[in-house]
Amino acid sequence: MITLLRSLAYMLVFYGISVLLVLAALAAAFVAPSAVQPVATAWAYFHRFCARWLLGQKVRVEGDLPRGGYLYIVKHESMFETIDMLCLFDRPAIAAKRELFDIPLWGRVARRYGLIPVERSAGASAMRALRTAARKAVGEGRPLCLFPEGTRVPHGEAPPLKAGFAGLYALLGLPVVPIAVDSGRLSPRGSFLKRSGVITYKVGEVVPAGLDRREAEARVHAAINALNGPKEGHAPVRAGAQISP
Repeated sequence: MITLLRSLAYMLVFYGISVLLVLAALAAAFVAPSAVQPVATAWAYFHRFCARWLLGQKVRVEGDLPRGGYLYIVKHESMFETIDMLCLFDRPAIAAKRELFDIPLWGRVARRYGLIPVERSAGASAMRALRTAARKAVGEGRPLCLFPEGTRVPHGEAPPLKAGFAGLYALLGLPVVPIAVDSGRLSPRGSFLKRSGVITYKVGEVVPAGLDRREAEARVHAAINALNGPKEGHAPVRAGAQISP
């Protein structure tokens, strides 16, 4: 019952205020396109606030997260990390599925912010568009984030990486920072209920640029699935982890 009440409160508060923030971002876009990014960042921190105080979900980062010229590859288990990337990074350029840009109002804000649409059914043309947008983001000094599985994956599952990762890895020539996340334990895909607990980001060993495609994919695949385990229950807190208050 407590989980149900918390989930209801989260839905009402987060989505209700989100509508107002989207409208604020649209208004900011008319003043200056760059004004959208601070509003989007505020929205991400508001989301983390709601997750912490309404759902009882804390955030823990294991390992040192390097900054600079890297390609960040992130496990994708729930909506949580797609929004929370704006808390982990400064103005990240995030590759997101094309359908999200069709959401009224929000899609326009996403484009103004600089999210990268990925049309998974468009084949080679989608890959070319992704490469062009990625180059532009890197040239602007923005962190580039990619969810290589293409969609949310139930906790514990480890599907193969989509082809987009290998293409960007070869094109950009950047070292890769793989990041595992276990948000699906608390906010499983397709479920309204969201449980309390700790969501962990585990930063893997940097994968250097220039490796053979198979070796790079194998290293990244293993690293982003490092937190896979039982689908139920809570992972223990490890020594040295940084936990949000």
